[in-house]
Amino acid sequence: MKILVFLGTVRDSTPPKPARLGVRVANACMECFRIDYSQLDVELIDALDYPLDTVFKPHFAYSKGRAPEQLDELAQKIAKADGFVMISPEYNHTMSPVLANLLNHFGSSLFSYKPSAIVTYSAGQWGGMRAAVGMRTFLAELGCLSVSAMVHVPNAQQVFTEDGAMQVGESQTDWFTYFGRTFKQLTWWAAATQKYREEVDPHTMLKGFKMDPKQRNAP
Repeated sequence: MKILVFLGTVRDSTPPKPARLGVRVANACMECFRIDYSQLDVELIDALDYPLDTVFKPHFAYSKGRAPEQLDELAQKIAKADGFVMISPEYNHTMSPVLANLLNHFGSSLFSYKPSAIVTYSAGQWGGMRAAVGMRTFLAELGCLSVSAMVHVPNAQQVFTEDGAMQVGESQTDWFTYFGRTFKQLTWWAAATQKYREEVDPHTMLKGFKMDPKQRNAP
């Protein structure tokens, strides 16, 4: 199965220090997948690698074959994925604007009928948990419902080094066991939905919302 891990942070300014704290969390997640879920094909999608135009134009608004190459490649990756991990800091009690912006460039049909997992972090004591509340509804609207277990990492700079290794005094076993509650749910649902999508194409069962908001209206 293919899992995409989205890292939703690009801000390299301080304070708080260190900048781009989410890189540490993402690297730790990738290491956990490498060690405990080696049967999966896991790829990190870093929002910093996708500089988007200042004028918002989503992938689905382009004529076929006219979208920017980088955007088109990511759309193909999302379509082929079986599940998603969304990593976000907390800005003003909500998810990272850059993560929302990146995801909003793609139609829900690429994400839908696949599970997602929420990972949040902070430099302080709350671990970004308030951002996770809003992420549930956001991901549900994309159609990639989040699993019930979530990962929250408070004081992330005290837990992980820049490459995702453990700081002195931290237990990789304990942290990866904690990650595992979420990742096991994700992989269970990813396997289940992958199997059923092969039996029943959900996009033929329910027509997608393509052109007109009236397509969602009650009679």
